[in-house]
Amino acid sequence: MLANEYCRSEYDYCVYYKMFSSGIYIYLLLYVDDILIASVDKGEVHKLKALLKSEFEMKDLGDSKKVLGMEIVKDRVKGGLWISQESYLMKVLSNFGMEQAKEVSTPMEAHFKLQSATDSELLSHADYMENVPYQSAVGSIMYSMVGTRPDMAYSRISYRNRGDFVVRGYCDSDYAGDQDQRRSITGMVFTAGGNTISWRSTLQKIVALSSTEVEYVSLSEAVKEGVWLKRFAEELGFSQESVEIHCDSQSAIALSKNAVHHERTKHVTVKYHFIRDLISCGEVKVLKIPTAYNPADIFTKVLSVFKLREALKMLRVSKD
Repeated sequence: MLANEYCRSEYDYCVYYKMFSSGIYIYLLLYVDDILIASVDKGEVHKLKALLKSEFEMKDLGDSKKVLGMEIVKDRVKGGLWISQESYLMKVLSNFGMEQAKEVSTPMEAHFKLQSATDSELLSHADYMENVPYQSAVGSIMYSMVGTRPDMAYSRISYRNRGDFVVRGYCDSDYAGDQDQRRSITGMVFTAGGNTISWRSTLQKIVALSSTEVEYVSLSEAVKEGVWLKRFAEELGFSQESVEIHCDSQSAIALSKNAVHHERTKHVTVKYHFIRDLISCGEVKVLKIPTAYNPADIFTKVLSVFKLREALKMLRVSKD
């Protein structure tokens, strides 16, 4: 690819791209032996396919319909494109004898809390768990969470045009959500052109001493992801201004813009304060968002059916 004047992305080594004199881009996404090619110029796509065939033994499957276990669904009339893992998930249900399982509205019940089992509980359940393929089941669920199901992210922890391609982020946290070590949970989600492209739900590495610190750590993690996405998008030819990161904590936003320490925040680790430099140079813009309109809330705690569905609609995960 490099010999044919393609550039390798500095932010994702699986992506190659090339810009022509007309300003048109062509992208090649490579994962092991799976390749996706995208461009508005079909002629250039055919040329790239011919080039690849001249170098490697390969099979052209035509229009992209499936990649890495995900189906690609196109509606050219409405101008819509979706990815789905329905076939994969039906196979997972079959593998674990769950084809007739009853459907539920949320991944977890609102009252459900998990914590580590005691030694006596482990012994009492040892015989039963020998026949439960727990790791295989969790791994199967995690693959769907990474691919197409952001609403599964929190459960995993506890258990058209170039001008519209704007990256925006949302972050939230849940104070001391971990029942064992009292660590807090960071949740974030990013969209481009209104479509969900990146999400994460993870335990923070520290035990925070205040809700402000928890929100600030969450905001810092979101800023790092936002800057990476911004530079990746710019590298692929989609110009970006400051990445908007939406946070529902006024105190965390104030701390990110003001270097003045006070008694409640002077202990916060210095490494999290890098966001002040990014804000001052215009890479990132931190904005307040009401909790009720923050879709990142689904990555930090179990919500009611109504709130979960509303968040998924905001993220365009649900077609309803």
